[in-house]
Amino acid sequence: MRKIVLALSLLSLTVSTAAVAQGGRGTAEEQAACTRDVQKHCRAVIDQGDFTILACLKENRSKITPECDKVLKSHNQ
Repeated sequence: MRKIVLALSLLSLTVSTAAVAQGGRGTAEEQAACTRDVQKHCRAVIDQGDFTILACLKENRSKITPECDKVLKSHNQ
């Protein structure tokens, strides 16, 4: 579960080095919106890092929930 929360923290960031360096976290609502999608579609890559999880969510965009899709879009993903 800890890995999922860590992975979801990336969803609050744009894919810029500066944003990652600042260590920002998504809101609790943003994390909750994507938790099930990460567990369902990206479980196999959870231990491969945040960018891999983000890529997985984007690859499965047609399958993820509208709420998680909205989070990705709100962060230009």
